[in-house]
Amino acid sequence: MPVLYSVGLVWLRRDLRAQDHPALHQALRQCAQVHCVFVFDTDILDALPCADRRVEFIHAAVLELDAQLRALSGQASAGLIVRHGAARHEIPALAQALGADAVFTHHDDEPAALARDAEVRTALTLQRRAFHTLRDHCIFERQELLTQGGTPYTVFTPYKNAWLRRVDATRLAEHPIAPHAAALAPRPAPYNQPVPSLAALGFTPAGLAQLRLPTGSSGAQQLFDDFLPRIDHYATARDFPALKGPSYLSVHLRFGTISIRQLARTAHTLAGQGNAGATSWLNELIWRDFYFQILANYPQVVARSFKPAYDAIVWETGPPAEAHFAAWCEGRTGYPLVDAAMRQLNQTGYMHNRLRMVVASFLSKDLGLDWRWGERYFAEKLNDFDLAANNGGWQWASSSGCDAQPYFRIFNPISQSQKFDPDGKFIRRYLPQLAALPTPALHAPWQARPLELQQAGIVLGQHYPLPLVQHDAARLRTLERYAVVKK
Repeated sequence: MPVLYSVGLVWLRRDLRAQDHPALHQALRQCAQVHCVFVFDTDILDALPCADRRVEFIHAAVLELDAQLRALSGQASAGLIVRHGAARHEIPALAQALGADAVFTHHDDEPAALARDAEVRTALTLQRRAFHTLRDHCIFERQELLTQGGTPYTVFTPYKNAWLRRVDATRLAEHPIAPHAAALAPRPAPYNQPVPSLAALGFTPAGLAQLRLPTGSSGAQQLFDDFLPRIDHYATARDFPALKGPSYLSVHLRFGTISIRQLARTAHTLAGQGNAGATSWLNELIWRDFYFQILANYPQVVARSFKPAYDAIVWETGPPAEAHFAAWCEGRTGYPLVDAAMRQLNQTGYMHNRLRMVVASFLSKDLGLDWRWGERYFAEKLNDFDLAANNGGWQWASSSGCDAQPYFRIFNPISQSQKFDPDGKFIRRYLPQLAALPTPALHAPWQARPLELQQAGIVLGQHYPLPLVQHDAARLRTLERYAVVKK
C-alpha cells in the first residue's frame, strides 16, 4: 500500500494490545511515521472512586503495551504517548503538536463515546486532519448483518444463523503489526515520558494483585492457553460456579488486551470439527456481537426497555424498596446462592454468568425492583463492565429486552442453587457462616431443622438473614405486575 500520510497518530482505547490491531495495522501501512497514544480520560475517570480495579487493570495493560511498542520498534523512545486529561481535547491538541496528518482508532458505539468522537472529528476537520475509525471489537457490527427486510436483527437465533453464514477466513483474519513496525516513530522529547503511576493519576491500588487476575495481553494469552485444554467441557461446566468452566477472558475482551478475531477463529475452527464445547463458546461470542449491534441500532435501550410496553410496569419504590435493594447489593437477601453471588461481585469484581442471570431475575422478579437499579450497580462493580452486554443481559433477565426470556419465566433461587451448586461449594466459599450446615439445608436455611441450625451454630436473623420475600408469593406478585404488558 502506498504511503498516504507523513505522520499518523493511533489513538488506543478499548484495544490495549500490539497484536492483531486494525487501526495500528492500517496506520503503519499508510503513514511514514506513526505515533501511538493512550489518554487516561478525565471525563470518565473523574466519576470513579480513587480505588477502582478497572483503572488498575488498564494501567497495567498500558504499561505492558508501552513496552511492547518499544520492543517492536527496536527503539527505546518509540513507546506509547500517555496523556491525562479529557480525550476530546487531548487528541486534537496532540495531533496538532505532532503534525499528524491523520488519526486512526476503532469504532465505539456507546452513546458517550459517539459524542466524544464526533467532537474530536470536528476539531480534527477544522485542523484539516483525517479521522479514520475501523471495526475491531466485534466480528460483525452496526448494520453489517441485516434481515431480508433490510432491518437489524432483534432475535438472536436468526442473527446467529446469519453470522455463521457470513463469517469466513477473511473476516477472522489477523491484522499483523510486526511486519510493519519499522514505521513506529520515536516520541518527541516533550512526550518521551514513562507511563505515569497510579498515584500520579489520582488512584490507589484496588487489590487487583490479590485476585490473581493476569493483566495485559500476556495475561490474556495466559488465560486463553489455560482455557483451550478445558474447552471440550465448556458446554457442561460453564453453568456451575464452583467449577473452573468459563474462559475468564471477559475483562480482557472488554479492554481489548486480546483480539476477538483470535478467539472467534479458534472457536469457529473447533466448532467446525464437531467440538461441542467450542460450539457453545462460539455461541456466547456471537451473543456479544448481537448485543453490540442492538446498542448501535437501538441506542434508546440505554435508558428505556427495548420493548416499550415494559416501561409501563410499576416497580416497587420508597424506603422498603430501597432497603431491599441495599440488602440485594450487600448479599443479605436470605437466599444463599443470591447472596454468595453478590459477595463474589463485591469482593472480586467478577460474577459467574449463570449467577448474573439468577441475581438479576431475583432483583426484578422476586423483589419487584426496576432492572435499571441492578444494571447501574453492576456497572459500578464489574471488572468487565460493558454497556452493551450489561444492558442486554439485564433486559433479558427482566424480560424487557429483545429476544428476552418470557416474563413468566422466573428463576427459583432455591432450585437454581440445588441444580448448579449441588454440593454447596460456591455458597460455602462466600458465605462461610453457613459452611457447617448439611448440604441439603444449605440452599434454603430457613427450611433446615432446628437441630441442624443448632449444630451448625446458626441463629437465623442473627448469623444469617431470613428471606426478604417468599419466592412463591413473590412469583405471583410478579405475574400480576407484568400483566400490564398484555393489555
